[in-house]
Amino acid sequence: MDRTSSKYHSLFICVVVALATIMAYEPLRHNDFVDYDDDMYVTENPHVKKGITGESISWAFTTGHAYNWHPLTWLSHMLDCQLFGTRPGWHHLTNLLLHVINSLLLFGVLKRMTGAIWKSGFVATLFALHPLHVESVAWVAERKDVLSTLFWLLTMAAYVWYVRRPGLSRYLVTLLFFSLGLMAKPMLVTLPFVLLLLDYWPLGRFQLEHTAKEFGKEKRKSANNSCQWRAPYRLIWEKVPFIGLAGISSIITFVVQRSGGAVVRAGMLSLDVRVANAMISYLRYIKKMIYPSGLAAFYPYHSLSLLLAIACFVTLVLITVAVIYLGRRRRYLPVGWFWYVGTLVPVIGIVQVGSQSMADRYTYVPLIGLFIIIAWGASDILAKWRYQKVVLGICSATVLTGLFISARMQVRHWRDSFTLFEHTLAVTEDNSITHNHYGAFLVEQGRFEKALEQFDQALRISPGYHVARKNKGAALIDMGRFDEAVATFNELLRVAPDWPNAHYWLGVAYARKGTYQQTVGPFKEALRLKPDWPEAYNDLALVYLLLGNYDLAIENYKEALRLRPDYPQAINNLKIAIVKQRQLSETQKIREKTP
Repeated sequence: MDRTSSKYHSLFICVVVALATIMAYEPLRHNDFVDYDDDMYVTENPHVKKGITGESISWAFTTGHAYNWHPLTWLSHMLDCQLFGTRPGWHHLTNLLLHVINSLLLFGVLKRMTGAIWKSGFVATLFALHPLHVESVAWVAERKDVLSTLFWLLTMAAYVWYVRRPGLSRYLVTLLFFSLGLMAKPMLVTLPFVLLLLDYWPLGRFQLEHTAKEFGKEKRKSANNSCQWRAPYRLIWEKVPFIGLAGISSIITFVVQRSGGAVVRAGMLSLDVRVANAMISYLRYIKKMIYPSGLAAFYPYHSLSLLLAIACFVTLVLITVAVIYLGRRRRYLPVGWFWYVGTLVPVIGIVQVGSQSMADRYTYVPLIGLFIIIAWGASDILAKWRYQKVVLGICSATVLTGLFISARMQVRHWRDSFTLFEHTLAVTEDNSITHNHYGAFLVEQGRFEKALEQFDQALRISPGYHVARKNKGAALIDMGRFDEAVATFNELLRVAPDWPNAHYWLGVAYARKGTYQQTVGPFKEALRLKPDWPEAYNDLALVYLLLGNYDLAIENYKEALRLRPDYPQAINNLKIAIVKQRQLSETQKIREKTP
């Protein structure tokens, strides 16, 4: 293929990929935020809603909010709020723009490495349109997926640039992109491993013929033995700075998630359960890649069959042995397979973060490995067929059309909280997490009776689900059923006596009931367990204010403001408490002077 034809074909593929992706995700512009982490990331995050300010930038780089350290993700959300406010359509379109860029970058990088235009285009289109990737794009809170992948692909592009002509400046650019990616999402910790895979294929840096050139043609025979051993060590040594940054990111992530409570305690999910779920999930992801049906925002843990886990493990081993054996002639097989297996390691559940058994968003990067196997493998299988190009064209068009339709339908399930939770409950069983989130959404809509049904469903499935019981009690408060709310929180305290939220909400129930003396104890206990809680100090101060104890009210308002200096409610209430205290003091003086 001449260079001019190659350019036109590449331009054609880029246009098709971009237009198909935009058309598939077009319904996003009508989608709302969802009551599933979007509040934590945008709608109820005061730092993000302020936009780009010195204070918000400082917060982005120092916070562990949302159980991660990803300052670039925070800055991207802040920039959206700076430009568009909290209009959801624009936030969604930013995600879509990043996804389109990622798809085009993937095509460009693969084409640059392999020279295979149509295969690279097919991989990029699969990546762009596969329904498993809808969650990463249609969920505003998953901005970190599409943003970090942008830097993942930029790192790959810079790495190819460096490999073509090695030099310190090119190496540092590659390292910079990698560092930025880690600051968007720590998922990039596996990228050094992927770069080694790319060294094997398609860059061919492990090949003896490639490395021997460094010694000159006249020394090739004598250098062969040393080259055979030096190349792998040299390539690994080249990745040491990347591995070091990945290690630092992993430590920061683990500490932040551990302190925030995102890492599930070992006693809740034993190691054998987590390993079994990991083995099953590897094959479940492949199944959903082939037949993307029943996709959900949350997949709950269920009882696992040991026999099924063993069968999945054996299957994975057999696949691995097969790709290694066949990979001697088809190097894309082990590269694609180990890309898939390796990049899933941080999120496969051995170190369990959250309570999901698997998640569609975790496949955003890993499926690229399987897509490479499909694209290059199909071409190899049909290599000797007379009508290879026709068959591949028809099959590709059919598959991509099906994925396009499926992706567009999946985008609509993310239209709003109601649609998302209804769909998730329809395609999963015993999903206590989603019942709870759905109930919280219904409370916001004022549909309290329906909300109580959802909380009761969640508690029926998971009786020890403390958050659902807390939410049920809070809903009972909003309904004015204070005695039931008090009973609910007392029941919660019997199983979670050290949870500050349980004490706090019991105090709220007493306060709303009007029994202020009973409120003081629960609030003080909540603050003993969580002393850096400005809202609790403010509420305790309000109770003291209502009880007429202005000195303690002022003391607690000041403590709330010490923890959160820009707390407007505490500022206003403190002024009221000071005025009340002065009035009381003046009244007492008048009484003392009156005979």
